[in-house]
Amino acid sequence: MTGLMYLGALLLSLGGLAVLDRRFRLAFWHDARRAAWTVGLGVVGFLLWDVAGLVLGIFARGDSPHMTGLLLAPELPVEEAFFLALLTYVGLLAWRWFDVSAARRAAGRAAQGPDGGAS
Repeated sequence: MTGLMYLGALLLSLGGLAVLDRRFRLAFWHDARRAAWTVGLGVVGFLLWDVAGLVLGIFARGDSPHMTGLLLAPELPVEEAFFLALLTYVGLLAWRWFDVSAARRAAGRAAQGPDGGAS
């Protein structure tokens, strides 16, 4: 049972990000197609990076009783793909939050007028 703990924690975290995404309509609830492409390409890019690191001997898989033991490739655990999805998704949400916040601040300043709302 402990072999699913890490994967379960990753899935729970991804679910929490999805709840935040839905609440603030940042990525998938703003533009699902673009968000899917962004997260998908990010995961593929990071997986290629991991494979290159494994081939060059830079990375190595450590053993843990909290991992499933399932591998996508030699030395590449299945949990890595979920971790990379989490990493990419949180980066996308942070980017979108800062972008939306900056746009709202700019709109608020524009609504005040050039003198900042002072009379």
